[in-house]
This record gives sequence, C-alpha cells and structure tokens, in this order.
Amino acid sequence: MNNLFNFRGLALTIALPGMLALTACSEQETASAASEMPAQIERFNEGRNFYGVISIPPGAETLYLSGAGAQPKADGSWGSMEEQAIDIFTTFKGTLESMGWSLEDIVQVRAFATAGDDGMLDFAGFNTGYQQFFGSDINPMKPVRSFVQVADLVRDGWLVEVEVRAARMPE
Repeated sequence: MNNLFNFRGLALTIALPGMLALTACSEQETASAASEMPAQIERFNEGRNFYGVISIPPGAETLYLSGAGAQPKADGSWGSMEEQAIDIFTTFKGTLESMGWSLEDIVQVRAFATAGDDGMLDFAGFNTGYQQFFGSDINPMKPVRSFVQVADLVRDGWLVEVEVRAARMPE
C-alpha cells in the first residue's frame, strides 16, 4: 500500500524562516549523524527583544517559574511599568541564581499586563525595564516572548505579571 505520509528513513531539516527540506538517508545514517552532533538549544529569527523560535532538544533540563509581580515599594506605591518589570526580573534573577541557573537560561517569557490609572498600557515602559535583562550587557541571550493585555491582575497595584521558563543542556 502506497502511503504518502510515511517519513520512515527521512531526516527532517528545518531552515527558518519558511523553508522546509526533506533529505533522504537511512535510519542508521540519521542516528550516526545525531550522535556526532552535541545537542544544544538553538535560536532562530532574532528580533530586538526576543527570538521567534527556540528549539529545546531532548535531554535538556527545564525549570518553570510561576507568574510573579512586583513588590510594593517602601512607601506602599507600586511604581511604573518599567519599575515593576525591573523588580520582577531582578527577583527572577535572584531565584535562578540561588538554584544554580542564570538569566541566560531563560527561554520563554510570558507577560500579562494591564493599563495604568490613565487607561493606557505602557508597553514601552515594560520593554525599557525588560531590555536591562535580555539582549543586554548582563545577559546577551533573549527568550521567545508573549505580551498580553488583560483586564485585571490578581493583586491591586500590579501592572504586569510575568512567568518564565528556563532550559539548559546538562554539563
């Protein structure tokens, strides 16, 4: 029976953006080539603040940090979107480092943000704070990223809540 979707014996190679190539080779050749190449996290489609695609190979260690928001300032205020982003990523940096990880290991950032008292979402303020931690002198790496505007967050005063995922190859 002829099966058009039988990919047995084919190695799939993805060249981004938008190109897909199939290369015929034996299963033995594919396994041999894979064992010669060290597995690594790969990044594609680099933008100013993030990558469009990050590929995590089998065997990678992963770490997930729950959504977090800023801490109130000493005077009880919460600060601007930029200040809250800086506070959140500073906290994540400390958490990661206490566990033997680093900002460079972050592969995904999801941000959920609300408009401020003026009714405007301060996306530029978030990016200004974010850029101190990604694609910066302290961390040249960038994750994939989502930024979503929501109606409200669980804590009064929060303008943004962020969750991150980290991955690295075992040493």
